[in-house]
Amino acid sequence: MVKRVYNFFAGPATLPFSVIEEASKNVLEFENLGFSILEISHRAKEFDNVIKQAQKDVKELMGLGDDYHVLFLQGGASLQFHMIPLNLMGSGKPALYINTGAWSKKAIKESQLLNKENTKVVASSEDKNFSYIPKDFTLDKNASYLHITTNNTIFGTEYHYIPETGDVPLIADMSSDILSRKLDFKKFALIYAGAQKNLGPAGTTLVVIRDDMVKRCENKTLPTLLNYKTHVDKESLFNTPSVFAVYVVHLVLKWIKEEMGGLENVEKYNRKKADLLYSAIDEMSDFYRGTAEKDSRSLMNVTCRLPNEELEKKFVSEAAERDLIGLKGHRSVGGIRASIYNAFPYEGVEKLVDFMKEFRKNN
Repeated sequence: MVKRVYNFFAGPATLPFSVIEEASKNVLEFENLGFSILEISHRAKEFDNVIKQAQKDVKELMGLGDDYHVLFLQGGASLQFHMIPLNLMGSGKPALYINTGAWSKKAIKESQLLNKENTKVVASSEDKNFSYIPKDFTLDKNASYLHITTNNTIFGTEYHYIPETGDVPLIADMSSDILSRKLDFKKFALIYAGAQKNLGPAGTTLVVIRDDMVKRCENKTLPTLLNYKTHVDKESLFNTPSVFAVYVVHLVLKWIKEEMGGLENVEKYNRKKADLLYSAIDEMSDFYRGTAEKDSRSLMNVTCRLPNEELEKKFVSEAAERDLIGLKGHRSVGGIRASIYNAFPYEGVEKLVDFMKEFRKNN
């Protein structure tokens, strides 16, 4: 029996064990073909079946039609921070951003490198150390787009509403909460997400882009690899994709559909886990202090502080001894962070809560 710890790391993160088992078999030999999935050509019909099924499953889970394209690119969300304004910022039409933390700031910085004057931050939660999601902002109806980061891994906040933007395209970095709940995905013009938190291993980035956004790229003189139209036209095969990463994403999508029963059940499961952990924090608020405002709490990344940093170090160390690993908060903010993505098991949260009670009692 393989030993499994409870992995609370923010990413790369826990994968469904059934996916790991299936992938491991196909690392040795892929579908009885006599070679490994690690050796397959990205031009092989067997891989073509994999990537096309993954694209189909993304659309099905998101409820999207043929006016959307599903891409598997490289470079992580970090490359998308630059590709989005490069492709989609119009002359004299500002790119709008809501700043809710470190990853939003990185996206803003990349846009400013292209056109500082045309990059506008229309709302920010920096005034309260990114502990909440802003609800009020001024929307320029002439804007190129509005960009949001739906979940903030460092500060433990998440959007629980979709901003109304009218005719202004809405763009979202969903790297840490992609396919974790039911949303009206049709409200978004472009969605992107690094795979390594909720979709699969590191190495591929999901981009879902609407037709009208692709059309914006048609008459632009852009580096070939940085043009969304290149990847739409070549169906993510302009250059060699991260074959194994795409394959594992395909397995995770299948797991969401067949084992979890779709996004409605995934959301129920995630809320059950988060509710248990937040209830424990609130019940022991004399010792554990949640850092996110209650109406902005993330279902994916639960953050809190202990009375002092020495206790936090001790907490992380003693938790690891009990196979509860990855609970140290991000280096920029400290504290405790439990990342409980889609594949994280409920019993792991139960064990963490039991440990929290015991640690409080003993300290």
